Amino acid sequence: MHAPLIRGYEVVIGLETHAQLSTTSKIFSGAPTAFGAAPNTQAAPVDLALPGTLPVMNRGAVERAIQFGLAVGATVAPRSIFARKNYFYPDLPKGYQISQYENPVVQGGAIDFLLDGQARSVRLTRAHLEEDAGKSVHGAVEGASGIDLNRAGTPLLEIVSEPEMRSAAEAVAYAKALHTLVVWLGLCDGNMQEGSFRCDANVSIRRPGAPFGTRREIKNLNSFRFLQLAIEAEVQWQIERLEDGLPIQQATVLFDPDANGGRGETRSMRTKEDAHDYRYFPDPDLPPLVIAPEWVERVKAAMPELPGVMAARFQREDGLPAYDAAMVTQSLPFARYYEAARDACKALAAGRDATGVPKLVANWLMGELSKRLNTEERGIEASPVSPAQLAALIARIADGTISNNAGKQVFDALWGGEGAEVDALIEAKGLKQMSDTGELEAILDAVLAANAKSVEEFRAGKDKAFNALVGQAMKATKGKANPGLVNELLKKKLAG
Repeated sequence: MHAPLIRGYEVVIGLETHAQLSTTSKIFSGAPTAFGAAPNTQAAPVDLALPGTLPVMNRGAVERAIQFGLAVGATVAPRSIFARKNYFYPDLPKGYQISQYENPVVQGGAIDFLLDGQARSVRLTRAHLEEDAGKSVHGAVEGASGIDLNRAGTPLLEIVSEPEMRSAAEAVAYAKALHTLVVWLGLCDGNMQEGSFRCDANVSIRRPGAPFGTRREIKNLNSFRFLQLAIEAEVQWQIERLEDGLPIQQATVLFDPDANGGRGETRSMRTKEDAHDYRYFPDPDLPPLVIAPEWVERVKAAMPELPGVMAARFQREDGLPAYDAAMVTQSLPFARYYEAARDACKALAAGRDATGVPKLVANWLMGELSKRLNTEERGIEASPVSPAQLAALIARIADGTISNNAGKQVFDALWGGEGAEVDALIEAKGLKQMSDTGELEAILDAVLAANAKSVEEFRAGKDKAFNALVGQAMKATKGKANPGLVNELLKKKLAG
């Protein structure tokens, strides 16, 4: 797949993603990691860099890194080391960050995803464990800034991609697939508003076939929308810069989403550091991290089925198209809902051909259910309509008891809590389709007699006349006739 050029330039994008690991304590101390506590109430002596304190590795953080490495097909390093990354910010108590540099715990791997219905794969350079910094708080005290060290020492897995993405849309698709994976595995809660999952985008442009251009890094993008807008704004800035004959300097930039009428703009914060600027060296307080093969095997045995594997199974066993399979595996709760509704619907088929059931269930999940969930900003776990209720509704559409439009009315009633039983709602609302052949034939005879002109036009080859007759039949039955049966009977009568 070749991304379109923008004004003759190819865009080159690599992402560095920080996923906050779901441990209850920090990476090198026993302090809690819960979000929203009062400032500086969740910082242990190790996090505060008090003299004489020593870091102790969190086993849970290592296990989550192993899980991630296995999930992306990477090499889990049997021996990795921690390094000190030196820089001086007020919210970094030690004056350095404990991270990994030369020998990270996860090496290689790839993230697979769909882009415009086409399979894509972006290789990973590495994923390494590190501690988060604290947070500078501005405005809490007039004329001063405060430092909140609750986040200091929070465990992070930094996931670095190769610079293989060629559009903002591709970067967003990659980031969404990565987000799905880490949440699916329970490695990270994925809450972007709270900073649990945030991306830095390295962006450069070049003429096709030319060497990579100078990259600028957009920091701390905490929504997929901002990721897309920030990359697009940065690409336009770089193009205009080069078109004006000006050089691009490697830099760290921030994204202001409110500039340019909501389209946003990127602004340089500082000259971008290279690795030598951080003066990395092995942390003398931490021994090498040794991961035995037996530990890796135990972690592997406890892992759930991965989203890509589950999607492939839904394609193979349920006959779902690739797009549908990807959509119903967008999260583990969504996939579990699909499976429960599919199985319940098959059970209700009662001997009838259930081949099309999975596709019908997927359509409802991607359509009406997703629309309602998105409108009300709910997760599928909070859906008022249970898998069993949705299955009962779909079964009544499939067996011809109600039409698809009537099904939407029943869905609305279920969602609004008007009742819990699908059949009772159908009865109470008078939505049952008219499927009695004798009754319908009598109505169709009357419709044909009253619309002789349309009959003549149809027999003269005007297909639209048939639709007009169907419309008259549906009007005569107040929309309650089974449309498929109406079509079938009407064709027989007109053929005679």
